[in-house]
Amino acid sequence: MSSLTRTLISRGFSDLENCERFLGFSELADLDQTQLLDALAIADNPDMALQSLVRLLSRAPQTRSLLTCVDPDTGRTLSNAHLFRLLGASESLADFLMRHPEHLEVVDPALMGRPAAADPEVLRASLLRSVGAEPTAERAVAQMSKSQGRIALRTMYRRHLCELALRDLAAPSPQAAMPQAGAELADLAAAALEAALAVARNEVGAALGAEKVAAVRLSVVGMGKCGARELNYISDVDVMYVVALDEQAAGAQGIDESELVRVGNALAGALSRTIYASEREPGLWEVDANLRPEGKDGPLVRTLESYLAYYHRWAQSWEFQALLKARTIAGDRALGADFENAVEPLIWNSSERDGFVESVQAMRRRVTASIRDADAGRQIKLGKGGLRDVEFSVQLLQLVHGKTDPSVRLRATTAAIEALTHAGYIGRTDAALLLNHYTYLRVLEHRIQLVHMRRTHTMPTAPEQLRALARSLEGPLSMKRPSADSLEANWSKVKRSVSSLHEQIFYRPILATAANLSAEDAALTTDAARARLAALGYRDTAGAVRHIEALTAGVSRRAALQRQLLPVLLGWLANGVDPDAGLLAFRRVSDALGTSHWYLGMLRDHQAAAERLCHLLSSSRLVSDLLEVSPEATAWLGNSKELVPQSFESQWSEIQSTLSRHGGDAGAIRLIRLLRQREILRIGIADSCGLLRQDAVSRALSDVDRAAVLGALLVAENEIYAGTPPLTRVLVVAMGRQGGQEIGYGSDADVLFVHRPVDGLAQDRMGEATQQAKAIVQRLTTLLTAPLKPAIQAERVLTVDAGLRPEGRNGPLVRSLEAYREYYSRWSSAWEAQALLRALPMAGSDVLARDFISMVNPIRYPQSVPEINLREIKRIKARMESERLPRGADPARHVKLGRGGLSDVEWLVQLLQLQHAHAHPELRTTRTIAALHAATALGLVDGDDSETLEAAWRLAGKIRNANVMWTGKNSDLLPSARHDLEAVARWCGYEPGNAAAFEEHYLGLTRRARAVFERLFYG
Repeated sequence: MSSLTRTLISRGFSDLENCERFLGFSELADLDQTQLLDALAIADNPDMALQSLVRLLSRAPQTRSLLTCVDPDTGRTLSNAHLFRLLGASESLADFLMRHPEHLEVVDPALMGRPAAADPEVLRASLLRSVGAEPTAERAVAQMSKSQGRIALRTMYRRHLCELALRDLAAPSPQAAMPQAGAELADLAAAALEAALAVARNEVGAALGAEKVAAVRLSVVGMGKCGARELNYISDVDVMYVVALDEQAAGAQGIDESELVRVGNALAGALSRTIYASEREPGLWEVDANLRPEGKDGPLVRTLESYLAYYHRWAQSWEFQALLKARTIAGDRALGADFENAVEPLIWNSSERDGFVESVQAMRRRVTASIRDADAGRQIKLGKGGLRDVEFSVQLLQLVHGKTDPSVRLRATTAAIEALTHAGYIGRTDAALLLNHYTYLRVLEHRIQLVHMRRTHTMPTAPEQLRALARSLEGPLSMKRPSADSLEANWSKVKRSVSSLHEQIFYRPILATAANLSAEDAALTTDAARARLAALGYRDTAGAVRHIEALTAGVSRRAALQRQLLPVLLGWLANGVDPDAGLLAFRRVSDALGTSHWYLGMLRDHQAAAERLCHLLSSSRLVSDLLEVSPEATAWLGNSKELVPQSFESQWSEIQSTLSRHGGDAGAIRLIRLLRQREILRIGIADSCGLLRQDAVSRALSDVDRAAVLGALLVAENEIYAGTPPLTRVLVVAMGRQGGQEIGYGSDADVLFVHRPVDGLAQDRMGEATQQAKAIVQRLTTLLTAPLKPAIQAERVLTVDAGLRPEGRNGPLVRSLEAYREYYSRWSSAWEAQALLRALPMAGSDVLARDFISMVNPIRYPQSVPEINLREIKRIKARMESERLPRGADPARHVKLGRGGLSDVEWLVQLLQLQHAHAHPELRTTRTIAALHAATALGLVDGDDSETLEAAWRLAGKIRNANVMWTGKNSDLLPSARHDLEAVARWCGYEPGNAAAFEEHYLGLTRRARAVFERLFYG
C-alpha cells in the first residue's frame, strides 16, 4: 500500500483509485497536496468534494484564490472550511457555482463572519429586485421578460440557498440548528413565490390587461412544512390561493366573480411555471395546490367566501388538520390575514366533529399503507417510526386540546412539542425524546436532500453515502468518523422509540373522549362547569366547582395537567354512584400525589387507569379511604399485573424479611399490619375493576389474614420466649368462614388456639407450658388489634374471635391437643362437631396441624349422627333465626341470618357433611360451594335446588362485600335506601338505574332458596 493510499484512507476517502486520478489533474498541480487533503478531510464526503473542486477549478479558475484565508489573529494561512464543507455536502450547489461563478463570493473567506440567519424581508426584497420588481409596491410587477425573470429568480434563490447551506453546515450542532434552517428555507421559498408572483403579474398582464390584473388581489397561503416554517432543502411547497377584487382599482369595473377567478387561475398558473417550468436555469421545486378544497378536482383559486362555504359544509377532518399549518407567505397579506382569521375557529373546533380522532388515526394508517414495500424499511418521512409519526401525534394533541388552550396553537412541530410539554399534554421525558428524535430525523432528511437537491425521504444504501451521512450528523467540530453501521443502528433505535411514543400518544384513548367535549364543557369556567356538573348528576355543584378550582388554580404543571384531565374525569366520576364523593376523593388523592411525576402522567396516558380511578373513587368509600392514606397505590391502576393479589407465599416471604430486620419489636407488627392493609386495598381495587371472581376475592382475603396471623404469632412467640427455650408450640386453627376461605371485606378471624408442650417437658411444668401458650395467644390478639402509635389511618383491624372454642366463651382460651382430644371424646355437643367442619390450620407448627386434623376428622366426619344430635342442630338453627336476628331487621333482607341467606345454605350443607362425609370423602372440604357441588354429584341435592342454593349464597356474599365497599362499614342487610341500593346493585353487576330489578331478583331468589332449605333441612 502506497503512502498516498494510506493518507487517503486516514482522511476518510473511499474511492481511492478515482481520488488518485483526480489528484493528478493539472488543476491541482501547483497545490500543496498534504494541505489540500487535510482541507478535503473537513468535508462530510471528501471524495465528492475533491471531484467538485477539480470541476470548479476547471470552469472557474478564480476559485483558486478562495481556497485559503489568513487567520486575522495568528496570521496563519488556513483552508477555506466553508468552501470544502459545501463541496463535500452538495454536488448540486457545486454545479450551481460552476454555472454561475459570479456568485463564488458566497464562499469568500472574507464572509466567514456572516450573520446567523437572513431576515425574511431581506430575502423577499432581494428576490423581487432580481426580477426588476419594486419591493415596496403593493402588488409588485417584474420588469423583465418571462424567461429572464425566471432565470434571474432561480439564480438568486440558489445563491441565497448556498448562503443558508454554509451557515447550516458550519453549525456546531446540526440538530440544534435544524429548526432555524427549516424556518429560513421556508422564508426563502416564500420570497421566491413573491418574486414569481411579480413575474406572473407581468406575464398575465401582457395577455389580459395590466389594469385588470392589478385589480385582482391574490394571496398565497403556505401549507404543510412551508406554512409551518420548517421546510426541507428540496420539497414540494404546498399552497392555496385566495382571490379578491380590489374595488378601488382602476381596472375593477366589469370584473365579476367568474372573471376574478379566471384571472386568479392565470396568475397562479404563471406563478407555478415561473418556479418550475423548463429553462436554462433548472426549476426550483413544484408548487403543489392539491391541499385545496376538492384537491385536484377543485378550483385552483377561490374567494374567501367560497373557501368558508366549503369548509362549513363539505370539509373532511383531515382538511382541518392541514389548515393547522396555514400561513400567508406571499401576495396580498391583508387578504391572507382575513383567510387565517376566518378559518382559525374552524380548525380549533374541528375535534368536536363525530369520529374526529378516529378519522385522523385512520388517515395515518392509510399513509403508512401507501408506502411501497420496497421503500417501507428505508423511509425517513412516512415509514413506521418516521417524521409523520411525530407530526401526526403532535397535531392530534394540538387539535384536541387547542380548542380551549391557545398556548398550543402553533404551526411548527418543534415549537408545538415544547408548548404541549409546558401545558402538560406530553410528559417531559417523552417530549425530550420526541424533540430529539424529530430533529435527528429532519437533519437526516436535510443532509440526504442537500447532496443532489432531489426530493427524497429515503435512506441511502451505498456504504460511502451512509458514511458521509453519518459524518454530517456530527457537526464540523467533531473528530469522530462514524461508520455506516453505527448510523443504521442509531436510526433503528430512533425509529423504535418514535414508534413507541407514537403508539402511546397518538392512540391515547383519552383523546377521543376529550375531543367529544364541547369547548364550553372543556373550558371548566364556573358557569359552564356548574351547568355541566348538574347535567352529569353532581348534587353539590357549588362544592364541586370549589374542588375544580382548587385542582386547577395557578400556572404550575400540575394545574395544567388537571385542567387537561378534569373535563374528561368529571364525566367518568359521574358514571359512579356518588360523583360528589368521588370528586372530593380525587382532590385528596391528587393533593397527596399531584407533584409526583408519574401520577397525572399515568392518568393522561392510560385511559384504563383513569377510568378505574374514577370508578373506584365514586363507588367505594372503602377504597377511597385506603387510597387517601396510601395514594401511591394508584400506580397499580395502570398495570393489571400489579392488581393480581399476592400469594400467601409471597406475603410470608415479605413478612420474614421484615422480621429479620426488626425481630420482635413494635416496628415489625406495624409493617405486618401495613402489609395487610396494602393487600386488602390491592384486592379491593382488583375486585372493583372486575379482575377477580368472587371465590378468588375470598381466597385472597383469607391469605392476607393468614399471613398477618402467622407474622403476629412469630412476633408474639419471640416476645414471650424472650430468647429462652420454648415450653410449648402454638397452633392457630381457622374456623367458620375463615376456615372455609370464604371471608369478605368485613370478616373477623374465627379461630381455635391449640398448643402442645415440647417433647421431654417434665410433667410438673405442664402448667407453665399452658400459661406460656395463653400468654402467646393473648399477645397475638393484642398485636393484631391494639391501636398503634402513630396510628395506621383507615386500618381495618383484624379481630381475632375464639368464640367457637369448646365451651364457648366460658372455656379456656387455649388448650393442649390432648385436652381437645379428651373434651371432644367426652363432652362435645353437636354444634361443636358441626363447627369443626370448617376447621383449617392457619398458623403455627405444621406437625401439630397434621395431628390436630387427624384428631378432629373422626369427630366432624362421624360414622353416623344420632337422631338426637340432628334434632339439636335443627333446634339451634331455629333459635338463631329468632334470637340472633337484629331487632327490627326484615328477615327477607338479612343476607346472613335471613330467609335463604348465607346461614341457610351453610347449615344445610354442613348437615349433609355430618351425615355423609364419613362414607363419601369428596364431602370433606371446609368450603361451602365445593361441598354443595359434591353433594349434588352424589345425588343428595337435586341439580336445580343446588343451583338455587348456590346462586343465593353467592349473591348474599356479594351484597355483604358491596356494603363494606360502598360505605366502608360492615352490614348484613340489603339496603332499603334507594341510593345505597343502587350502589350495591351496581357492585353486583347490574346496570345503572336497575336497583329495583336487583332488589326484586334478590328477594325472589332467596325466597326460592329458603323453600329448598326448609324442605331439605327440616324434612
